[in-house]
Amino acid sequence: MATQEPVKGPASYFPSIEKKYGKPIARWMQVMEQAGPRKHMELVDHLKTGHQLGHGHANALVAAFLARK
Repeated sequence: MATQEPVKGPASYFPSIEKKYGKPIARWMQVMEQAGPRKHMELVDHLKTGHQLGHGHANALVAAFLARK
């Protein structure tokens, strides 16, 4: 029986982000895409001030978002 590797890195925050804020991760990725080209901390600040996310959750989302590009 194969065991599944635990999720590591920014994606490990995704279940709690979806539970706490009630929106899927795809929605947060869309929010950052619509924010236009910004640096890491600018996106973190955008999520914190414009969408009331906590710093850790915003940071994890931004890290995952920027890693996709």
